[in-house]
Amino acid sequence: MLTTHPFDDDKLKEECGVFGVWGAEQASSLVALGLHALQHRGQEAAGVVSFDGTNYHQYRAMGHVGGTFDKPKVIRKLAGPAGIGHVRYSTTGETALRNVQPLYADLAMGGFALAHNGNLSNAMTLRSELNRRGSIFQSTSDTEVIIHLVATSQKEKPVDRLTDALRHVEGAYSLVCLMPEGLVACRDPLGIRPLVMGKLGEATIFASESVAFDVIGATFIREVDPGEMIVVNDEGLRSFRPFEPARPRPCIFEHVYFSRPDSIIEGTSVYETRKAIGAELAREAPCNADFVVPIPDSGVPAAIGFSQAAHIPFELGIIRSHYVGRTFIQPTQDVRHLGVKLKHNANSALIAGKSVVLVDDSVVRGTTSLRLVQMMRDAGAREVHMRIASPPTRHSCFYGVDTPKRSKLIAAQMGIEGMRDYIKADSLAFITLDGLYRALGDERDSQAPQRCDACFSGDYPTHLTDFENEPPEQLSLVSNT
Repeated sequence: MLTTHPFDDDKLKEECGVFGVWGAEQASSLVALGLHALQHRGQEAAGVVSFDGTNYHQYRAMGHVGGTFDKPKVIRKLAGPAGIGHVRYSTTGETALRNVQPLYADLAMGGFALAHNGNLSNAMTLRSELNRRGSIFQSTSDTEVIIHLVATSQKEKPVDRLTDALRHVEGAYSLVCLMPEGLVACRDPLGIRPLVMGKLGEATIFASESVAFDVIGATFIREVDPGEMIVVNDEGLRSFRPFEPARPRPCIFEHVYFSRPDSIIEGTSVYETRKAIGAELAREAPCNADFVVPIPDSGVPAAIGFSQAAHIPFELGIIRSHYVGRTFIQPTQDVRHLGVKLKHNANSALIAGKSVVLVDDSVVRGTTSLRLVQMMRDAGAREVHMRIASPPTRHSCFYGVDTPKRSKLIAAQMGIEGMRDYIKADSLAFITLDGLYRALGDERDSQAPQRCDACFSGDYPTHLTDFENEPPEQLSLVSNT
């Protein structure tokens, strides 16, 4: 049967990525290239909608961007100087073509296409209300709620309809839309999910991360501000802030894991930030060891920072195969067990007889850490210490990250010593939440945190309407973008 790789099952899954272009000669080609750069944010499906000034064209498919949008006949069908695209990782629910974005609808005001990164924490409540009023849904995605709210709005202008719709939702959204008035980009008032703006010649571009601009040769201009809506058309660019002002709470985990290391967030290199996190971790939780060994690939920058601050040599004690996808054939339990080494294998000649400190970005269920520690022991390591470049993940996310229920989060069930015993490490330590903020150049205000750190602290920045009647231990993400 086809199943998820053992190591992939114990990681927080990336959310989604969006990309939009207005005013380019081959907009869909640029969108496809931009989605390639954002592939790490969603690896289940991808889609593109283009607009030629009269008609909308769309193509959506399961799988990676490569192999789908590298076909000339596909790109030729996506004609026009404007386009938006989306790479998807579903949080829960159905993995099906009907949920692949961008979603498109013919509304009374004209065509409307929407690509959304984030999750709405009142989507189920709104969906039930819309159903009672006669709305018929074609997908199980929370994003479709926005389309129905636009369709039923009493406002006259398309942008006013979108603004009206977004005033009804809670949670996280960074989105790009194609509509009669042009290309619209918008970020929720808290700025939980990222969105940036760039230029390529006369074309205006929006993306989830700045690295997508690098790939197509575009120039990074700035971040879209929290609560800002930008409309781009042939008359130019218009920016306004139609929502009540709020204190921004951008997702702190973008710095830890989600964004590519070569992206820029809040004016700072993600790579340098992760090195700073590793250095702070070394100061908070020093360890005597022969080598610092990263868990490839996400633990590498933090391990470099840890190594430099601790003055312990950095070595590749675990080798990752880059030719193993997220799924592969596992016909029996024995083969499934052996399959763990297809993706990561110990560098035994280096590790034997040594004391090592493994550096990873996070611990979710703990099963990966257990396997990696055992892998080091099997390779002859004398001691195995574990250092984690984020605080313990004790709470579910409701803003676009596929977090297990709290009952599946090891840090919600055990203290650090219990986790250390479970993964069979000689020592285990996490960076503190205050330490993580220091690495980002801040001092955390516990009364008014500057970022969304709810997965660590349980301090959610919005209402959780869909979950108000559920006990905390049962809370888990239910919508999908």
